Amino acid sequence: MAMNRVVITGMGAVSPFGGTVADLLSGLYEGRSAVSYYDALRQVQGLRSLVASRVQGIDPKQIARKHRRSMSKMSVYATLAASEAMQQARIDETMCASGDLGVAVGSTVGSTEVTEAFFEDYFTDHSLERMKSTLFFQMMNHTCASNIAQTFNIAGRLLAPSAACATGSQAIGYGYEMIAQGHQQIMLCGGADELHPLTCATFDVMHAASTAYNDRAELTPRPFAADRDGMVCGEGSGIVVLESLDSALQRGAKILGEVIGFATVSDPGSIANPDARVMALCIRQALESAGIDAAQVDYVNAHATATQQGDIAESQAIAEVFEPSVAVSSLKGHLGHTMAASGALETIATIDMLNQGKLVPTLHLDHVDNDCAELNYIKQLSDVDLSVALKNNFALGGVNTSLVLRRYNHD
Repeated sequence: MAMNRVVITGMGAVSPFGGTVADLLSGLYEGRSAVSYYDALRQVQGLRSLVASRVQGIDPKQIARKHRRSMSKMSVYATLAASEAMQQARIDETMCASGDLGVAVGSTVGSTEVTEAFFEDYFTDHSLERMKSTLFFQMMNHTCASNIAQTFNIAGRLLAPSAACATGSQAIGYGYEMIAQGHQQIMLCGGADELHPLTCATFDVMHAASTAYNDRAELTPRPFAADRDGMVCGEGSGIVVLESLDSALQRGAKILGEVIGFATVSDPGSIANPDARVMALCIRQALESAGIDAAQVDYVNAHATATQQGDIAESQAIAEVFEPSVAVSSLKGHLGHTMAASGALETIATIDMLNQGKLVPTLHLDHVDNDCAELNYIKQLSDVDLSVALKNNFALGGVNTSLVLRRYNHD
């Protein structure tokens, strides 16, 4: 079966650096940290990690109240990011309603903030009399995808994957497959999450959260570094517009990049511990999907969250597939871990790096952990001729996802 080529024609971002793609990219290229001390984390007794990367500088009132009233924070982030992406791709109301445009946007869970507020009220007297009719739509697990579809009157397919840290990448991958196989012409794809103290607490309980830098928040997390001590939770949303190449050319849309491969595999060996062999399998399947050899990949945008086991396992997987000279970096030193949004936000950044011929380094990587495989870890902003990149996201629950991205040559 002939497959459609799939290109990216729009990108939108709500990140800890601000409410636009330009904010995200400037923060990364300027080498800034979006991580700060967060006093609200003290409300959780026993929580040791007091740092986070939070969204700031957005205005939810850009969204009409009739739509906003059914949204949680993560739905607001996703809708604003979708709006920016659609505007860049020049998607109009007719296209939204045509059925040719679908949505694949997920989150880790539904809104924890809204869920907590409901049960805090409910357990006072076990009464539902104060429950608003819009509450369920704010806390349901598909709140981001559904609210985007409702806000923009999108009539195509709707998908809300939930695969923790791999959600954003999976959504892009599933959108890619739908377009490649001709089931949809255009897809809005990505992920969103909102920060809640219990999210940070979850990783703290597993001894995976950064705790040693509470008084120096801007210096953590430290992916691949010998002195790393865990991840930093964040929030935001990344949305990309995927489109068949024929559709983009017919519309005269500006093409930003191309998705050429995707793979996602399950690791049944452990629900919590990463396995380098399964990660390597996922990478190989993504390259096979793209029809390219490992030698054709110029850059690997690593998942690398700064956990002890995760960074080592991913580095070993990369080393199993690629030569040691392949360029590798993680963006989580800048952004923290934006959870379900991370795959999409990091894809947006990777596409821009391919176009700019610049590699954003891993922030705070002064000394690579000796247990990490020998690779070309990027430590400073570098000018490099780039064509193809691999984007990894590996999640708790044994979910592994890799995308293969290519700079679009206007041929």
